Amino acid sequence: MSKKKKSKSFWRLWCKALGQKASDNDKESDIVAIIRTFVFLTYLITNVAIVSNAVRHWNNVNSQEVTTEIQYHDVMV
Repeated sequence: MSKKKKSKSFWRLWCKALGQKASDNDKESDIVAIIRTFVFLTYLITNVAIVSNAVRHWNNVNSQEVTTEIQYHDVMV
């Protein structure tokens, strides 16, 4: 199988994985598939960032105690 035929086959399978064909026109369907791929990649990158942040701060125990003082003032109305 030639490289060009493999890439066309991969693109066809990827488009099917993204969902229903958007149009009968192949060029228009390819554009929609590119947009769907962009949306998928943004979701993927966002999720990787969230998970990596959670893993990075897993069991992150701060050794310093934080004390806060609250002062109440009597206010006469």
